Amino acid sequence: MKKIKNFVLAFAAVCLTAGLASCSKDEKIVEKPVEVIVEKTDTVKVEVPVEVPQDNNWSRYQAIVTDDVKSQKKHDKAILLVAFGSTWEQAYDAFDSTIDAYKAAFGDYDVFLSYSSAICINRAAAGENTDPRFYYAPPFWLNAFADKDVQYDEIVVQSLQVIPGEEYTRVINYIKDFANNANGDLDDEYLANVEIRLGVPLLQDAEEDVALVAKELNALYSDKAAEGVVAFMGHGNPDSYDTYKANVRYTQLEEALQTYSKNYFVGTVDMMNNFKTHVWARMTANGINNGKVYLHPLMSIDGDHGHNDMAGDDDENWNGEKFTPNEEGEVEDTSWKMYFQHLGYECNDDTVLPFGLLELPTVRQVWMNHTQDAIDGEPLDYYHSKNPE
Repeated sequence: MKKIKNFVLAFAAVCLTAGLASCSKDEKIVEKPVEVIVEKTDTVKVEVPVEVPQDNNWSRYQAIVTDDVKSQKKHDKAILLVAFGSTWEQAYDAFDSTIDAYKAAFGDYDVFLSYSSAICINRAAAGENTDPRFYYAPPFWLNAFADKDVQYDEIVVQSLQVIPGEEYTRVINYIKDFANNANGDLDDEYLANVEIRLGVPLLQDAEEDVALVAKELNALYSDKAAEGVVAFMGHGNPDSYDTYKANVRYTQLEEALQTYSKNYFVGTVDMMNNFKTHVWARMTANGINNGKVYLHPLMSIDGDHGHNDMAGDDDENWNGEKFTPNEEGEVEDTSWKMYFQHLGYECNDDTVLPFGLLELPTVRQVWMNHTQDAIDGEPLDYYHSKNPE
């Protein structure tokens, strides 16, 4: 997973650089003042021909998003939902239904959705798993909201992250850059007066949110927990990316779920000491050595991780007798389904519960509650950090 993370970060950087450097053939030579060193102590300004691109990917994307916002604007307030992203049809359907739910619940707001992952944006546009879908990063939407022909009075940015970790930090920084006019190309007077609000992730609060989500998950799956193990697979962050130590929410959620049944477990694909191997160790410590194991994504959508890491058929690590964990204790190249199956549990396609959390209306409502809390609360103050403590 660390290799994937590094690749994503590198890919995003390349995309941004390429977008800013990609030019049309119709470049224009303009005169721009440039400082030239004459001697060690003197500088003069001379007119030097400088090539300034008249078009690039960034401006093209901005024009597309701005036109989209202009065409859909019906109200003076907007909600921007920010998801990491996915390229699966099921995820697209989940996002579409979430937009519809938000429009129904917040009738005075225009509702839009963005991806924060550059790799998901590009792969969705390329039609990786289904027909192409076009999503854009949050800065494009925020800039469009500030366009002189739009200028919403109130902007609510709702994080669709599960935990207040690394990806949530990116959401915060998008808003802060926008509010502080980082590129210097927005209307400062508008930014000084627009109300900006932030809806927090699903499990932001260690007590109220964790308890409520556990209650709703148990209401949905208590019958399954009566039959066997219900193992939820979250994403998690490696230790070096565990912003605000948000990984603890998975442990807290497992503890809250186990007040209903000892058959609930919560693991991740990327949290140290909470891989599927550690879930199995906790199961056996509780005397659960056989029986059914139901698998469920603990992510906003059932995307690549759910289809492959959780429910895929990959079992390359199995040599016919045993698995070989890596130095972190994880069994690589083997899905959760095949891992538990080879360990003798009843775990197969029939015990996979293929639903992202946004597909569960009662759980999705927790995110929507956070949106309402943001609307009812004070607008954000960007003279101070809005990072959670």
